[in-house]
Amino acid sequence: MATVGWYGLAALGEIAGCFAFWAWLRLDRSPLWLLPGIAALAIFAVALTRVDSDHAGRAYAAYGGVYIAASVLWLAIVERQPPDRWDLAGTTLALAGAALILWGPRPA
Repeated sequence: MATVGWYGLAALGEIAGCFAFWAWLRLDRSPLWLLPGIAALAIFAVALTRVDSDHAGRAYAAYGGVYIAASVLWLAIVERQPPDRWDLAGTTLALAGAALILWGPRPA
């Protein structure tokens, strides 16, 4: 279960960091938003290296599903835009794919 926690922290760091850049460039916020944004992106990078996987590519591929789910949560909680059925269906498919990549049986 530690893997799920690291993925959660990575997702929060990546989305918060990217949102800081979005706020600066798209919402006309101060460039000072970039300071916490860069820190959040550093947290993302460190957290992703802590995932229990022997190969970076597999860890990154599985993270894609977690990122999709976290982005839909961000949409709902931070942006107050309820996800529609297509958002939820896509999230379910992405998480199923992530689980298969991360925990599928591998030859010894």
